[in-house]
Amino acid sequence: MIDASDMCSFDTTDGRLAYRDVGAGRPLVLLHGGFLDHGMWDDQIPVFATDHRVIAPDARGHGGSSNATTPFRQTDDLAALLRHLDAGPAVLVGLSMGGGIAVDTALEHPDLVGALVVSGVGTSEPAFQDPWVHEIQAEQDRALAAGDAEAWVEAFIRGAAGPHRTLDDMDQEVVRRLREMTRRTVAKHTGTEPVLMVPVTDTWDRAAKITVPVLAVNGGIDSDDHIGMAERLVRTVVNGRATTVEGAAHYPNMERPDTFNEILGRFLRATRSAQES
Repeated sequence: MIDASDMCSFDTTDGRLAYRDVGAGRPLVLLHGGFLDHGMWDDQIPVFATDHRVIAPDARGHGGSSNATTPFRQTDDLAALLRHLDAGPAVLVGLSMGGGIAVDTALEHPDLVGALVVSGVGTSEPAFQDPWVHEIQAEQDRALAAGDAEAWVEAFIRGAAGPHRTLDDMDQEVVRRLREMTRRTVAKHTGTEPVLMVPVTDTWDRAAKITVPVLAVNGGIDSDDHIGMAERLVRTVVNGRATTVEGAAHYPNMERPDTFNEILGRFLRATRSAQES
């Protein structure tokens, strides 16, 4: 949840970027999914801030960060923030959109990246084939055409459950948190505003050049598309592997935080040991 007393901000040439910066030690950057904000990492920040410097930004146009008024790339925003904080190379942990930003940063600003963890994503150029995903996208399109923000939010939140269950099967506190973050970000936008985000291109072709360790942490009941793209990424990079959080879908860090934190903690210890040896 955004608490003004607990947030920092970085002034850019186009508004400000909001972020949390807690703890000390090796930089660990937590990158949230689309239409959410840093609050999706509430179960990770206090755990890892005991021995890491944890930086959890709100992407431009999300949470407490300014909307864009000029063209921008999310990876450049992140790079500017990390350079401002003198926080590289860092371990970047990204879920969905945040994972795409993490991979983009390894491609575009490799000096800032020491290792990558992605969840439910491959690169920032996703490809969807699952009819369930297309059904949700169609619901979102209908809601957008009707100017019905609440219907759009509800269609978006459906994705949290994955294709094998409904939102009623999930922990309702997780659903509440997701809905609250999504509503807050959607309220910052209109359906007719221009799309100013500039994509990073040729990410799949270039991913083979990523040499830092890459771990994919997938929810076991996420869609085949999301799991498949993450597994494709770890097959493509030089040093990648995948693991699964059973019983979770697109947000394993929120549904099974203890398991997610254990997996991430092991990865952080392993990469630290490798770098020190």
